[in-house]
Amino acid sequence: MNRIIFTASLPLRSALRSSTSSSSGVITMRRFESEFGMRRRIATGVAPPVESREGKGEEKKAIESYWGISRREITREDGSAWPWNCFMPWETYQSDLSIDLRKHHAPKIFADKFAYWTVKLLRVPTDVFFKRRYGCRAMMLETVAAVPGMVGGMLLHLRSLRKFEQSGGWIKALLEEAENERMHLMTMVELVQPKWYERLLVLTVQGVFFNCYFVLYLLSPKLAHRVVGYLEEEAIHSYSEYLMDIDSGAIENVPAPAIAQDYWRLPKDATLKDVIMVIRADEAHHRDVNHFASDIYFEGKQLKESPAPLGYH
Repeated sequence: MNRIIFTASLPLRSALRSSTSSSSGVITMRRFESEFGMRRRIATGVAPPVESREGKGEEKKAIESYWGISRREITREDGSAWPWNCFMPWETYQSDLSIDLRKHHAPKIFADKFAYWTVKLLRVPTDVFFKRRYGCRAMMLETVAAVPGMVGGMLLHLRSLRKFEQSGGWIKALLEEAENERMHLMTMVELVQPKWYERLLVLTVQGVFFNCYFVLYLLSPKLAHRVVGYLEEEAIHSYSEYLMDIDSGAIENVPAPAIAQDYWRLPKDATLKDVIMVIRADEAHHRDVNHFASDIYFEGKQLKESPAPLGYH
């Protein structure tokens, strides 16, 4: 009889011996798999499958990671199940609504003036296309606003790898900005359903803007951050006009989407106005971060020499 040697524990070896047929010498793998699977679940802390009450022999199906460990239960503060996979409770926050919305970086040198008037020029087609449809305007704005942080964070990440140096926390700060802007978009999509031609416009604008900003950041990070700082100033202005239309009744002040209530820790009775106010506060924070980054470069320093403003999001 051929012997099969397993580097397993004694109970598993005994399971093999007991499952070997004396007549054919064939191992009944089904029983072995059952024994092995049960011990694996015990070792990893995963409960064995339970028979369903609806049908005999049917198992409850649970999604497990490939190493066999189930995700722990995540709940809200009130004990209800956490419904989102795109962000977790410890990533939520309350926006600082006291931030100065009127702050403006006055362009003095040529680079600042170039960045300022470039942004002003980019606003013209947006005004013509969207007019006072601020929901659609905000959707388009966020598809663009989420690009610079990702590009800047990616290029700083690659620089850190090439030069074997730290980033001073700026990689994380810029990637946080990109994620925060993306969450703005996910919220606006809940409020405004984009039409097919608006989706096509988003695809075109994102492709053009990503490549242009990528090249600009390679050539002049200080100018790239200044452009984003002025873009955020325009975003604050757009959201302020959005709020004016809500207050005047031109736009209905509908209930806040569930994703916004959980992400910004808004009360259950929060409305669209509350959502726009916290988004506007976020944009003011991004304005300050990018103008600060540009100032660091204009002083002849690197971002790593000044600690990144982390912890807001």
